[in-house]
Amino acid sequence: MTDTSTLRYTPEHEWVALDGDIATVGLTRFAAESLGDVVYLDLPAVGARVVAGRVCGEVESTKSVSEIYAPVDGEVTETNQAVLDAPELVNSEPYEDGWLFRVRVDALPDGLLDEAGYQALVGA
Repeated sequence: MTDTSTLRYTPEHEWVALDGDIATVGLTRFAAESLGDVVYLDLPAVGARVVAGRVCGEVESTKSVSEIYAPVDGEVTETNQAVLDAPELVNSEPYEDGWLFRVRVDALPDGLLDEAGYQALVGA
C-alpha cells in the first residue's frame, strides 16, 4: 500500500507521487468516493505536454463528468492501460493500481499540499 503521507495533493483532488523527475498522478480516495462509480476516463496521450492547474483529462462516473487537472508541468510518459480497461480501479485502488498517468516533471508548482493540508481542505 502506498504511504499517503509521502504524496502531494492538489486542491482539485489529484495526488502526486514523485520518484526523481517522474510524477505518478491519480485521484484521491475523497474524489473517488465523491464521484461514485467511475465508468470512463479520458487521459492525456503519451508525449502530451501538461501544465499545472490546467485541464488534461476527464473522469466520468455514474453521478457526473469531472475534469482532471495536471498537478505538475511536464511531458506525459505513460498512461495506465489497466485503469482505462477497468475504470473502477479508481474507486477500489486509488493509490495503487488506480493511478492515471506519469509525467516527466519540468516544474513543481508552489500550491501542492502535504497530507495534513489536504486533510484540512477536505474536512477530515
